[in-house]
Amino acid sequence: MPATSADAPAAREQLARALEPHPHARAVLEPALPPDGRPSHAYLITGPGGAGKSALARALAAVLLSEGSPDPVSAAERVGRGAHPDLTWVAPSGAAEMLVSDIDQAVVAAANHTPFEARRRVFVIERADAMNDQAANRMLKTLEEPPAHAHLLLLTDRPGDLLPTIVSRCQAVRLSAPSSERIAERLRAAAVPEEQALACARLSLGDADRALQMAVGEGPALRAAAEALARAALAGDVSDRPWEALLEGARRQGDQAVSELEAQLVAEGELLAQRERRRHEREGAERIRRAARRAQTRSLDQGLALVGLWFRDVAAVGAEAEEVVHAVDRLDALREDARAGDPHRLRAAVDAVEDTRQRLALNVSEELACEALAFRLVRELAGG
Repeated sequence: MPATSADAPAAREQLARALEPHPHARAVLEPALPPDGRPSHAYLITGPGGAGKSALARALAAVLLSEGSPDPVSAAERVGRGAHPDLTWVAPSGAAEMLVSDIDQAVVAAANHTPFEARRRVFVIERADAMNDQAANRMLKTLEEPPAHAHLLLLTDRPGDLLPTIVSRCQAVRLSAPSSERIAERLRAAAVPEEQALACARLSLGDADRALQMAVGEGPALRAAAEALARAALAGDVSDRPWEALLEGARRQGDQAVSELEAQLVAEGELLAQRERRRHEREGAERIRRAARRAQTRSLDQGLALVGLWFRDVAAVGAEAEEVVHAVDRLDALREDARAGDPHRLRAAVDAVEDTRQRLALNVSEELACEALAFRLVRELAGG
């Protein structure tokens, strides 16, 4: 008797957990699940950062790819590791946009190929809103005439930036952001101290994954580097080049991403036929380069976001509104900075940080951009 998705209860349970806080998503997806339901060929999963879009996409892929597998538990586990040959996970290769080369072979061409081992192929497209016009039009052709075995999961927190024709060809799945209190609870359950947990939850702006990253591993160092840059600018002295700590942390994140992807490529290659393995190896170097760039840019962007939030918190303390402070575990330092902080100048400093974050998305030199930002902050905060 062939296996069904019911033979992999872990995959179903993981999906149920991902859907629990999202009634709209649950109402859309649960009736469509196999073996009785008929899943759509394309889902547009939307929600703010940290709502769980990636977790939901991976859990849904595990259910879809484990159905009918002779070893559904193994199939679902490999989906979780990103090592299932019928799962393709695509992210922008550049910091600013997704190019047609990102999806042409990986999605458009591959969707027409029969699955390697499952009944289906699942394609997850992160930041679908980042597709440039050429990439979006290529994707549209696949959405208009999808093969029966192909399922596309498009993830975005900015659905308004997608072509209306793409949106209209997908089943909408809406997610809501978790509250800071709920994120803090998760962090406390992971043994993060209470004040730090609440601070990271608030600083994450609703992104639970980012909150955990700030609380453990390289996260505390990232916060410290961002705080050092902000406070040096407030003191009017950046001669010690405090932005270099942010850049070094970003490089470490890039190196870590390379190590993780190299291990993943080895695992994926072991599951492929010889002719597919050669192609896989040729493409591996480019995937590694892109992964390093994405991880480094993401880390630096998060660090700069924390710089801006420090200025925002200083302004809140100065306005006697400590109840809305994000970094609640650093109130003494914020109070010290607030004594000399001018609300209008702090607002200008926040704008300067946001301007730099936008320019980094255009692939400008990160080191030069950060150095220029530091001296601009000194000028803005001094009123010059």
